[in-house]
Amino acid sequence: MRTPFFGLGLFLAASLACAAGVENKWRLQFSGNAESDGRIVLQLAPSEGEPLTATVAVTKGRSENGVARDVRDALRAQVGKRYHVEVDDGEDVLVKKHSGERDFIVTVVENSVEGVRMSADAE
Repeated sequence: MRTPFFGLGLFLAASLACAAGVENKWRLQFSGNAESDGRIVLQLAPSEGEPLTATVAVTKGRSENGVARDVRDALRAQVGKRYHVEVDDGEDVLVKKHSGERDFIVTVVENSVEGVRMSADAE
């Protein structure tokens, strides 16, 4: 019974995010060190088509730069064929659409890592 509600939550988050506007490049900014183990769940939703979800496992003690690298690596592994992902300034992750892909929006679905704050901003 939990799965339909989670799916509905993802759909609503994507719908609200799409209302805010889709872009071709996003900056994910991280600050703070991981004070607990946890996970970060991101959704990349193109203007049309199915959204992609990426889950990042973060271990206690990771610095903001380490968390950014973990997110980069997870995004490359889970959604990298459609997007170019790189670390910028150590604690930021840039996500850009590949040529021929649709503009998209990034939504933070979950961040259960204590001490790590993050934001997703269009570039």
